[in-house]
Amino acid sequence: MASKNQSTVTEFTLSDFSSSLESQVTFFSLFLALYLMTLFGNILIMASVHVDSRLHSPMYYFLSKLSFLDMCYSTVTIPKMLTNTLLGSKTITFNQCMSQLFFLHLFGGTECFLLTVMAYDRYVAICHPLRYHIVMTQRFCHWLMASTWIGGFLHSFTQAFLTYQLPFCGPNNLNYFFCDVHPLSALSCSDTLLIDSFIVANSGMIGLSCFVVLLFSYLIIIKTIFKMHSAEGRSKAFSTCASHLMVVIIFFGPSVFIYLRPPVNYSVDKLLSFLYTVLTPLLNPIIYTLRNQEMKNALKKLTKGFETKFKT
Repeated sequence: MASKNQSTVTEFTLSDFSSSLESQVTFFSLFLALYLMTLFGNILIMASVHVDSRLHSPMYYFLSKLSFLDMCYSTVTIPKMLTNTLLGSKTITFNQCMSQLFFLHLFGGTECFLLTVMAYDRYVAICHPLRYHIVMTQRFCHWLMASTWIGGFLHSFTQAFLTYQLPFCGPNNLNYFFCDVHPLSALSCSDTLLIDSFIVANSGMIGLSCFVVLLFSYLIIIKTIFKMHSAEGRSKAFSTCASHLMVVIIFFGPSVFIYLRPPVNYSVDKLLSFLYTVLTPLLNPIIYTLRNQEMKNALKKLTKGFETKFKT
């Protein structure tokens, strides 16, 4: 595989968080705890949506899919970090690196499209409530979900294919915690201007299109909410939209800074990469749970069901 793109590098060396044994143990414990919390929180949301019939609606259908994507997204990077920290190894093979890059952008791109679809769902629910069940049918929701995966795959394939074309002749020290397009581009031993331009254009097209849809959706939604006569209706609508907007900001903020610019590696990139690959998948279920009474009730019902089964 390395010979096809004229690379002599067969593995890369990832950055570590600390060289001392004590710090490595601390980071391993922290990452393991965050990862387990991410899995537990998102599995809990998916189980609640599946079990509680009151949550069998398009909004919660998409929320459960978001939880699944968050688990996959964190699984692409965190287990490798844990393994390297535990074994004291910092290497990743060329094939593993390309696979990590592909799946990172597959789940990240799909989540980007899904957040946009969720904004459209809220737009129809708030601005056209009488037509909501006619528009957001089960078949249409499945079609929208399939479209997010197709879009994520096309984005991921483009990023991975273009990065794979780059020759790597050394050095192989990747100044990052995982494999991504910009850090890998910096290690290439050829002129990467054209490929870098395609990579930024690809991310920019997706980011801009999703941002425009999100912006117009929420401008209309907010305008509609202010016209509501019921204070309770306004409060519920604001609560639902606020949760989604917080998730959008946390997800898009670091991504826009890292991907929608020339591939210059800044020191803050490491911190931002930690934010959107480790903390964002953990925060999403917390944000939706704390601000959503229906989710709270479903979680309580699920917990009581587990307690009853455990006692019997």
